[in-house]
Amino acid sequence: MRILLDENLPWTLGTLLTGHEYNTVGRMGWGGIKNGKLLTLARKHFDIFLSVDRGLPLEQNLPKFNIAVFLLRARSNSLPDLRQLVSAILIAAQRPKKRALTIIEL
Repeated sequence: MRILLDENLPWTLGTLLTGHEYNTVGRMGWGGIKNGKLLTLARKHFDIFLSVDRGLPLEQNLPKFNIAVFLLRARSNSLPDLRQLVSAILIAAQRPKKRALTIIEL
């Protein structure tokens, strides 16, 4: 799967997602782009969008976007806290649900 990490996530999280290609919003040159436009761009290049932005499902009509959105819920967006979710991310990435929100938490 091709995975895009939101700008609020450390890029090093991608290195833990073994078996998947990853990139970041910043590396794509999409920093500062609002979520609706960002998801429109992301769906053309990625299968899964990872974020910790809890407002995302409230602000966006996710079924409109042909991309799976994973909302990570951890104590913080630091790598030590997010590392605890890696196994669950990898399991969910095996069968991502496009046009839907998947919440990943401990």
